[in-house]
Amino acid sequence: RGLLYPGYKKREVIKVLITGGSGFIGTNLISFLLERGSYKVKSVDLATPKIESHKAVWECVDIRDNGALAIFFEVFSPDMVVHLAARTDLRGATLEDYDSNTLGVENLIAVIKKTPSVKRVLFASSMYVCRPGYQPADMDDYAPHTVYGESKVLTEKIIKEAGLNIPWAIFRPTSIWGPWFGEPYIDFFKIVLSRKYFHLGKRACSKTYGYIGNTVRQIEALMKADGKDINKRVFYIGDWPAYDISQWAEEIAEKRAIWIPRIPFFLFQIAGFFGDLLKLLGIKFPMTSFRLRNMTTDNIHDLTPIQKIMPVLPYSRKEGIDETLAWMTLEGKI
Repeated sequence: RGLLYPGYKKREVIKVLITGGSGFIGTNLISFLLERGSYKVKSVDLATPKIESHKAVWECVDIRDNGALAIFFEVFSPDMVVHLAARTDLRGATLEDYDSNTLGVENLIAVIKKTPSVKRVLFASSMYVCRPGYQPADMDDYAPHTVYGESKVLTEKIIKEAGLNIPWAIFRPTSIWGPWFGEPYIDFFKIVLSRKYFHLGKRACSKTYGYIGNTVRQIEALMKADGKDINKRVFYIGDWPAYDISQWAEEIAEKRAIWIPRIPFFLFQIAGFFGDLLKLLGIKFPMTSFRLRNMTTDNIHDLTPIQKIMPVLPYSRKEGIDETLAWMTLEGKI
């Protein structure tokens, strides 16, 4: 169906600006929208695109530079904005380290308010506005456990208090994986495929993950939905039902005829403690207490709101695994 909010004809080409288009989700979203043929896409990012052909739609713009961002908007006059640009690693020590997430969104909103062509904006946040396992009472209930999560809480508050008079929505990607992904989720595949993954005794846990092929379609569904169905709302995006991590590992392993042994849990606790000591010495080790807690804590999010917008997932998990392994092979990742 066509875009439903006022001002668009059913078959009109829509001009979409993607910030952070060189990132993992952005790379896949640009490819998907370009293939659709009904979108004119532009991307702004400090990083060079991962795909050579994306350079044709990319501009090197820092969203913290209000002047440069304003000039770009004036020239392109986008109909819609999908804001993905952010610092997403956990290595920052202070909120100032994450000013792309705060100052960047403030600049973006200021420019959008001065750009009458923009009819809708979608903002990416993060599931880390709440610590793993925490079930928020509502979408204004926050419990971050990292500085990155704190920066995303501020991001959401800035958006909610901005007084935008066009339809807008926030989406919180869960643990998204697939072609063009990086740490930490590509590490899971690499560990399984290198026969270094072991089941954690009987400590199976379930988490909400999402295959990127489904994720980009969920984003497009938010782009195309009736404005009243998404305006001023927050959506978790991911796959349903939640993944049993042990089962997911088995599905990856069976593609390469790998058998996964089961190791007593206390040995992982020892490895986590050892990893903590090495981290203090600046030495990277695949297991730490922080990672072990994440691996053994259920983290299931309510996907009912996005299910109402897009009821059917186009990809099964096994189809996603096949595409991911094909990409990893092609790119020399395995």
